[in-house]
Amino acid sequence: MIRAILQGLLEETGASRVTLRRGEGFPVVEEVLAPSAKSIADERTLDMRTQPVAIEVAAGRQVVHDDSATAYDDPEYHRMRELYGGLAAQIVTPVIVGGEVAGIVSLHQIGEPRHWTEGEVAACRAAAARVAELL
Repeated sequence: MIRAILQGLLEETGASRVTLRRGEGFPVVEEVLAPSAKSIADERTLDMRTQPVAIEVAAGRQVVHDDSATAYDDPEYHRMRELYGGLAAQIVTPVIVGGEVAGIVSLHQIGEPRHWTEGEVAACRAAAARVAELL
């Protein structure tokens, strides 16, 4: 069921990749990909707990970047962008269960930056809420 939620978000937005991260260090536990996107499910060289986006989302805030290259001046963040296949834009949304962040839904655009619409941002919040109901 969670995979279907992520797949629906991918199809609705036309993005490159959607992931669900859960657990210590926020590893990817579920992922759906557009045909041209590479998987990041097995990436374990990054410490997500120190990534600026993960820190913001762990505090319960949704992060929306139309141009991820200009979002932070942090070498490890930019290493992550390259490891993720040229991450160009993203919407990263906390999954809140019982008032706590229980996971992260990430929507990625690879290659070129893009402007996320209010509808796409809201779709990410809705997907995260539906995932929360299942956890």
